[in-house]
Amino acid sequence: MAERKFTESRREMENILLEETIGYLGMSVNDEPYVVPLNYGYVDGRILFHCALAGEKIDYLQANPRVCFTVGRQEGNIRRHAEGDPCHTNNDSVICRGNARIIEDQAERSLALNEFNRYFQADADEIPAADVAGCLAVEIEIVEMTGRQERDGERVYWRYTFAR
Repeated sequence: MAERKFTESRREMENILLEETIGYLGMSVNDEPYVVPLNYGYVDGRILFHCALAGEKIDYLQANPRVCFTVGRQEGNIRRHAEGDPCHTNNDSVICRGNARIIEDQAERSLALNEFNRYFQADADEIPAADVAGCLAVEIEIVEMTGRQERDGERVYWRYTFAR
């Protein structure tokens, strides 16, 4: 396999994260993987999402906070390629590795949930306390992100490590 040459860049990957709204959260406990699609907000170098108070996702996060979060997109439809031509579709992807933290404190959870809500609707009303108490907020502190862009068979690879 050819060695990839990464460009140290954050901006291109952040643009992809800011433009998309569905990502895939990968978790693992005792060598058992679990991946779930979810809506997210990318705010100040971190991923925010909300979820139920209990469930498989929470069980996994409590057992192992190390996660992988992926966003991808492609341009157009996959098409047949002529014999001998390389197979490609113009696409972008970002893979974030980091640590997930379930926000337990009600006041902090309220801030995170409102921040998440306003990510999608800037003028959204404040979320009522009863609604805040009825769901969890999770924050992924990104340690490293890598990305790839492919245009007409040419690939560019990015990497950025967060100094925390």
